[in-house]
Amino acid sequence: MATESWAEKSRILASAGLVVMGRDAQTKIEQLTNLSPLIEAATASSTRLLTSQSIDELLTIVPTEETINEAEVSTQRNPQTLQSTLARPETGQAIGRTIAPITPNEPSPVPRPHGLDHYRMQDFPMQASDIDSEIEIHFDITGSSKTEGKMTDIQSFFGDRLKQIRNQLISGGALPRRPVSIAEAWRNRQRHTSKDYEITLVGLASESRFTRAGNLSFALEDETQNIQCSLRPPSGAGPLHSALDGLMNDDVVGVSGHFLLGQRSPLFMVSNIHLPPMRQHSKATAGEDQAVSAAFLSDVHVGSKTFLGPQWEKMIQWFNTDPLARTVKYFVLSGDGVDGVGIYPGQERHLAITDLFAQYGELARLLEGLPDWVDVIILPGNHDAVRPAEPQPALDPEVQQDYSDAVFVGNPCEFSLHGVRILSYHGKSIDDFVAGLRSVTYSKPEMAMRAMLERRHLAPSWGGKTPLSPEPEDRMVIQQIPDIFVTGHVHGHYVGNHKGATIVHSSTWQDQTDYQRMLGFQPKPCILTVINLHTHESASIPFA
Repeated sequence: MATESWAEKSRILASAGLVVMGRDAQTKIEQLTNLSPLIEAATASSTRLLTSQSIDELLTIVPTEETINEAEVSTQRNPQTLQSTLARPETGQAIGRTIAPITPNEPSPVPRPHGLDHYRMQDFPMQASDIDSEIEIHFDITGSSKTEGKMTDIQSFFGDRLKQIRNQLISGGALPRRPVSIAEAWRNRQRHTSKDYEITLVGLASESRFTRAGNLSFALEDETQNIQCSLRPPSGAGPLHSALDGLMNDDVVGVSGHFLLGQRSPLFMVSNIHLPPMRQHSKATAGEDQAVSAAFLSDVHVGSKTFLGPQWEKMIQWFNTDPLARTVKYFVLSGDGVDGVGIYPGQERHLAITDLFAQYGELARLLEGLPDWVDVIILPGNHDAVRPAEPQPALDPEVQQDYSDAVFVGNPCEFSLHGVRILSYHGKSIDDFVAGLRSVTYSKPEMAMRAMLERRHLAPSWGGKTPLSPEPEDRMVIQQIPDIFVTGHVHGHYVGNHKGATIVHSSTWQDQTDYQRMLGFQPKPCILTVINLHTHESASIPFA
């Protein structure tokens, strides 16, 4: 095609459906030795009219001998050349072919199982065998339970809760004015009947429900009296606002508002509800010379037919061979180490080990596989051989004697590892939070953990699914925000951050149970969570 006359070239272009417009366009076409690149580019871009400008643009899409020579010269001057493309007339979308990338693409890391985040070994800088253990217990109910279960104990229990959280509300500046008692507010209700004369109260909420109008109705009680309250969702309220999310029974809250007087019993119209303030938390860190890690696990359920034995052996092998494992100084087991006996009707059908002490003996044998540089900390849970009422004491000494190097504590337990404060709680009250708050589901247990931190209480509801021991002091109140907050119980897995506090929902070592299958709940088993106490970086290691 190098020697065609203009008439031949015109015929070839016409057969391809192309029309030449203007003398300048004809001159440029006559200079081409090969029409194929031009026809290919015009066809790809749905171009039909060949003007001088469109010919120049088309020839940049598929290179000709001339454009190749020009590109070589340009590349020598500027190594990173840009590719020009012509837009489709009907869409304006650019088209063209990239023969090869100018620079190689950076390889992306291979996705990890279960969508877990990647970790870097430089965030776990220290061998655990290089330092001694440093465990400081701040609270453990073991040996300190004083309740007799009398009515006076229950009154003292709730009175202490109200006092503790009221002080947190006042000292934290969460209230707009000094709170008054409900009895005093009631006596002066005629004075407080409009938004211009609001007052603030603090009490225990109960009988929480949503009305047909979408308002939150609840009773509020303090040491003096109780009143009925109504809270309308404020404009712009988020889904976690109490007016939309709900309240737990026996939450301690502050309310601001006024009385609505009428033919019915006076109603306290709440304009704002107050929880203890949780500001951004600044975590304590272990020193550079103590930059070891802690591993977290829960709900092993040894003795169950659904205990995942091969995966446990895989974890033990990892502990003895993997570089990350050599940074782990502490192994925290947050309850339900065994499946127990007689926990629910018909449990014996699901047990591989039917003797309770044999279950604990098998758990001790399994933990012996951990390297000698790892210290084990064991809490009880609702499947363990302790009282069900929380706070729970540590396992009985008769059980402990099978374990050579474990530290046994109660549930919940506050302790520090090299200065990093940890609140470990098995998490039975998550069942109540699922029932009480709209935002909490079994698939998102971290929402229950956030709610616990925000209301400063691990298990507020009396008479719900979580048995509570009426101690003279309510030790389920969160008196100090922890650096790391750990739970288990519902067999999920989560690692995240809430206002500066690390929250960990520890994984289980039990496969899906018949009850979970009936509910359609899929657990997340066999994921070990490792957190470095100096960098606070985390790694989640799957073994299934």
